[in-house]
Amino acid sequence: MSPGMEASKGMQTSKKTVTLVLGGAQSGKSYYAQQLVSDFERVTFIATGRRTDAEMQQKIARHRRERPIAWRTVEAPLSLHRTIRSESREADALLIDCLTIYVANVMGARSESKSNPKKYIDAVCEAILASKACVVAVSNEVGSGVVPAYRSGRIYRDFLGQMNQKIAQIADRVVLMVAGLPVTLKDSRIGREKGAAGLVSAATYESTESESANGGRKTH
Repeated sequence: MSPGMEASKGMQTSKKTVTLVLGGAQSGKSYYAQQLVSDFERVTFIATGRRTDAEMQQKIARHRRERPIAWRTVEAPLSLHRTIRSESREADALLIDCLTIYVANVMGARSESKSNPKKYIDAVCEAILASKACVVAVSNEVGSGVVPAYRSGRIYRDFLGQMNQKIAQIADRVVLMVAGLPVTLKDSRIGREKGAAGLVSAATYESTESESANGGRKTH
């Protein structure tokens, strides 16, 4: 059994868990996150993308085709915290994809978010903590690149970085995807078993999942 499937089984048999999956573009984070919830009976996919142009519409349609037809899909470009609270009542697992676009949406629609991101970060974190369903959130790790040339870009980078930090703090498990391979940064379950702080070494896919990042199912 692969590490991804083991994690999915563990999430399903244990109490409610929160997992944050980070990574760069085309790192395999969305595919990995989908594997984590694949064995749950009632999955709600919370999409933050907006149908802004033809390219985005095509991307959204493609992603819908790649997900199991039985999954419920809810679009929440701005009201993410409310959607988490409402959908967690009827779902076994929530998959949020992704926080990166959610932060961009909020910044574009609500000017006060730039000066007070804590309000939006706290609202999402509180909703996740209140959820009765397991939660898997996908986000980009954007702090490793060059410093954005424009002030708005720097504000966005900082906003998303703070969001990632806060959710990582409340998460039971944090995984960084690198070239289709998961690196476990935090796993409180393992930490409790070892009596440690929850930091563990890297975990890797088995060959089938590794191959899928290169030639199989789309990763994003």
